[in-house]
Amino acid sequence: MKLHFSQQKEGQVHYLFMEGDLIGDEIGPRIAELVSDSVEAGIKTVVIDLEQVRYISSSGLGLLITLLTKMKNAEGELLLTSPSEHVKKLLLITKLNGIFKVFDSIHELNLKAN
Repeated sequence: MKLHFSQQKEGQVHYLFMEGDLIGDEIGPRIAELVSDSVEAGIKTVVIDLEQVRYISSSGLGLLITLLTKMKNAEGELLLTSPSEHVKKLLLITKLNGIFKVFDSIHELNLKAN
């Protein structure tokens, strides 16, 4: 299933809602560009909602790592929310769960933020 996304900005937070398979195809560079634009605009937090993502390829993981690096270089943070069980297992197997801040839901993230 092709990846689609929507976005929403609230103050200093940029939300990206992914839907489909995150395989780092032609949409990957567009997402990286959006995050770069957010950094330039002074946004310090990017939240990627993975609730509708069922599959992530190695290229998709590479994209997430690229986004994380962009945010860290700008002294910001990248947060992942609502990963499916498959995505949680993938993050665990690749040990990326220790690199990314992962929240079970946007609601949980918002509770921690306040």
